[in-house]
Amino acid sequence: MGKGKLAKFADMAENPLVLECPFWKLQNEGFAVKGKWHADFFKNTNPIVLELGCGRGEYTVGLAKQFPDVNFIGVDIKGSRMWHGAKEALETGMKNVGFLRTNIECIDGLFDKDEVNEIWLTFSDPQMKKATKRLTSTFFMERYRRFLVDGGKINVKTDSNFLATYTKYMVEKNNLPLDFMTTDLYADKSEFVNDNPSLKQIQTYYEQMWLGRGIPIKYIRFGLPSEGLLEEPNVEIPVDGYRSYNHEVLSTRTTGK
Repeated sequence: MGKGKLAKFADMAENPLVLECPFWKLQNEGFAVKGKWHADFFKNTNPIVLELGCGRGEYTVGLAKQFPDVNFIGVDIKGSRMWHGAKEALETGMKNVGFLRTNIECIDGLFDKDEVNEIWLTFSDPQMKKATKRLTSTFFMERYRRFLVDGGKINVKTDSNFLATYTKYMVEKNNLPLDFMTTDLYADKSEFVNDNPSLKQIQTYYEQMWLGRGIPIKYIRFGLPSEGLLEEPNVEIPVDGYRSYNHEVLSTRTTGK
């Protein structure tokens, strides 16, 4: 591991805005802050919003700046990326921001029932080979239900046509309440987009690169009821026809479920 990463991890360990709970620790020791985020961490009763797969934390910090009466938590397993947002939040004295380094697969072990009001999924890996790895799959929806308030909102912002299409089918299959959907956010002139300027004002590192490549940004917002059977959509979806930044080669598959 390079010296730069080691220095960042050392910073993260000393940053009071950062908590760490990898899967092995959760299994062996539990998580003391579960159910106590309001009282012990934020020390207020304001709503809590998660950004899952927060990367560098630009969206977490950006939203926290625009909505000071809401608490935001960026979640990711890659601490060297998260360091950027955590450092900015600490140095600027932000009180409504936290970061949690953990595996998103165990997210339901870190928050208690009704402890979270809203979730953001910003430029998640579309996981075109396996549905259960997608952060908008019913596999994850079942986990979100364990801590999200009834009808809590889920926001999906993505470059991936595959992930946007899959999410649309998942929402339709399960009759989830759809608030808004667009296949080209920056060209959209609807009232919803005009009334929510942060959708365009806050851009992640990857979002800027996708826009630079001329790839339209998709956005979906829907509610997740606490009850009801959830089923996976059984439909073939064309895979994305371009390389992501995390993969060197294009998939040889033309469709996926």
